[in-house]
Order: sequence, then structure tokens, then C-alpha cells
Amino acid sequence: MATSRPVPTLDVLLPPGREAIGPDPAEESLEALYAHPAPRAGRSAWVRANMVATVDGGATGPDHVSGSINNAADHRVFDVLRAAADVVLIGAGTARAERYRSLRMPAALAAARAVRGQSARLELAVVSASGVLPPELLTGDDLPIVLTVYSSPALAGLRERLGADRVIEAGDAEVDLGRGLDALAARGLVRVLTEGGPHLLAQLVAIDVVDDLCLTTSALLVGGPAARILDTPAWLAPPRPATLAHLLHSDGVLLARWLLGAQPITDGGTRLTP
Repeated sequence: MATSRPVPTLDVLLPPGREAIGPDPAEESLEALYAHPAPRAGRSAWVRANMVATVDGGATGPDHVSGSINNAADHRVFDVLRAAADVVLIGAGTARAERYRSLRMPAALAAARAVRGQSARLELAVVSASGVLPPELLTGDDLPIVLTVYSSPALAGLRERLGADRVIEAGDAEVDLGRGLDALAARGLVRVLTEGGPHLLAQLVAIDVVDDLCLTTSALLVGGPAARILDTPAWLAPPRPATLAHLLHSDGVLLARWLLGAQPITDGGTRLTP
């Protein structure tokens, strides 16, 4: 008989003086800690990244997927981050490697979305210049939004399968992510959660649209040629500053939220300046 995995307690290392967060189906404490802000002035969306890495910096295990380096504590925060978002943004390569399907969340977290006035449906948006998606994402009724380019040979087929309103043409040869985020915001999808992969996250950071990074550090070393959470041969010039908003711990695993950028941010009533 199948049994559910134990829900780990999360120690709050920062801010200091807070009690540990025990199991709670409604995740009220975690939802408060990870509330997804509305866009700040001058931006159409608040873009949050959620990534996992090993102690030696690998964004995947030897199987080239992140599932082999995360754990129950990471899954707990993962569910809360999804429940707080309007849309999950991923690259087509990640959709294939991580075998994305329709997005689901625990019922208790879905109920909280309704209280906040969010749609019951968490949208999935896939970035693909070629317009070629895994077949599994093009079947059924719960179809993704696709960010692609005017020159994609798959454009007509995508419009026919998904509907023109679910195909965003942003750019000619390469997807213009800034324009894509504006188009998502025009559809009311202003709380954007990107789950990578590392190539897409590097592109988003390079154009300075990522507002915060939720990074889990797993208590593992993997060696090998694993990509880091930013997969790009180019240095960021200048390096982007980050401010630690909070830090959780469970069984050696660290779960941090970093605020990115140079503008003052009000987070949970506290003025933070990354």
C-alpha cells in the first residue's frame, strides 16, 4: 500500500527569531514567507526564479535532470511557489528533459489561490524559437502558452492546435523575452515563476528582468560537467547584486530567497535594497 512521504519541518535561519515551520496542508507560514509580489514600478511582471543546485554548483545530477538532486524540503517550497504564481515559464529543452505535463498543486494550496483572487488554473508558458514542443504538451485540453518567433515554421500548426490567443510571437529569429513577458502581463499573468532551465534563466538575468531567486542547495556533490543554474559562456558584466531575504534549513538542505536588482523593494513590510 502506497504511503505519502513525510513532510519535513523547516528551520528558519534568517530572519532570526522565527519558529520552525512544521507540516501544514494549507502552508500558511510558507505562503506568507514566499508571497509573490505584484510588479514593481516600471515593470510589467514580477519574475521569480526557482532553481536547485548541489553544493558543488551542479544544476542537475548525472541523469541531466534536477529531480535527482532535490528532496522533500525542496518539493514543499516548490508547491508553495507554484501556488503563488500566475504562470510557470520554462524553456522547451527543460520541458522535454523534465517531462513537463499539465501543472497541478495540492488542493489546500489551490483553495488559497481563490481567496487571493487568482485563477484556479496555473498557466504554463514555454519558450521555443523553433516552435517545436514535446507531443505530450500538445494533447488534451490543458494546453500551454507558447512564446516563439515570427519566422517559426511551426507557427501555423501551433495556432491551429493551441488557438491564436495562446501563441505569442515575440521576435523574428530569437524570442524577445521582454516582449514575451509584456504579452503575458497583458493576459493578466503578472506573477511569473520561471523554473529554467539554466539557459533560459541566464537569458532572463542578462536582460535584468528577474526580481528574485529561490535557490535550494542540496547536500550533494556531483562533479562532472553539470551546468550551473546560469548556463552561459558569457560573464555578467557587471555582476548582478543579490540580497538574502530569508534562509531555511532542513536536514542539511538550504532554501534561500535572494532579491535581485538595484531598486528598493518592499517585501513583507520590510524595505530591502538589493
